[in-house]
Amino acid sequence: MLKHCHTVITRWIAVLAVAALIPISARAWIPTVSVQDSVSALILAQAQTATAAASNDMGYRLGSGDRVHIIVFGQNDLTGDYQVDGSGMLQFPLIGMVHAGGVTAGELQQTITSKLSPGYLRNPSVSVEVINYRPFSIIGEVNKAGAYPYVNGMTVLDAVALAGGFTYRAKDDDYRIRRSEGGQRVEMHANGNTPVNPGDIIIVPERFF
Repeated sequence: MLKHCHTVITRWIAVLAVAALIPISARAWIPTVSVQDSVSALILAQAQTATAAASNDMGYRLGSGDRVHIIVFGQNDLTGDYQVDGSGMLQFPLIGMVHAGGVTAGELQQTITSKLSPGYLRNPSVSVEVINYRPFSIIGEVNKAGAYPYVNGMTVLDAVALAGGFTYRAKDDDYRIRRSEGGQRVEMHANGNTPVNPGDIIIVPERFF
């Protein structure tokens, strides 16, 4: 990811260099955009394609805010996109509320299959794919603190890039991450290369001068 961002920055520097050679009168059509905004936009643009990899992560456990695409083959009325609510439940036609928080896509698939059969469908074939991860949050000494779409495989430094970079007060070599593990909220130290998980809260502390 960082290598990719470096490549993006290099490309934008080249574009700006070429633009400098264009007469001023011909530059009106060229949009004004910073390298930082370009990097952030491209990282966000990867979210749609990267989240498709979620279905390949067999160990990923669903949580509140995740969206899944559920296919019940031959049953168009049941096939669609569903979101895990704040209590970790998912509302599904015919069978009602299904517990989805803390289970994998494969486990959710088995649960839905068992609830549909034999009362509603005979030998149902169900597929569950994660299409959107729940967002992560970043707070503290960054320029644009807030919640952002999670991108599969991202690191703390990628998250900082999305949040507009560090402020001048930031301690940029040591961070904290709050996340849920085994149903409990834990806090851990992290560095720039630490992987970020969906739902994480990243804290960028202030340095002491």
